Amino acid sequence: MGAAKDVFDEMADNWPSEIIARTEIKVFTGGLISPGYIANLDSKGEGPFGRIKTGRKTCYPKRPFVKWLRERSRIENNPEKNNLSKKVQKCIHW
Repeated sequence: MGAAKDVFDEMADNWPSEIIARTEIKVFTGGLISPGYIANLDSKGEGPFGRIKTGRKTCYPKRPFVKWLRERSRIENNPEKNNLSKKVQKCIHW
């Protein structure tokens, strides 16, 4: 039996192409990341691996982009804990 799929795998599986145009990053990520943000990260050398340029257009291979997004993301399982101050968290020993 294969490994359980996460939200990032689902995003990739539902995308109709093996590449993601920079202009479509916002659609692919459900509004989480804008094309301008990715462009800024690319200019600093912090963007996704495997960027493809064709003239003035930029795109990314789907799987490396998803890997990059997964590595930059944090899934928070206990939102109540994250809203408490560190002092309170220490007191209740979470």
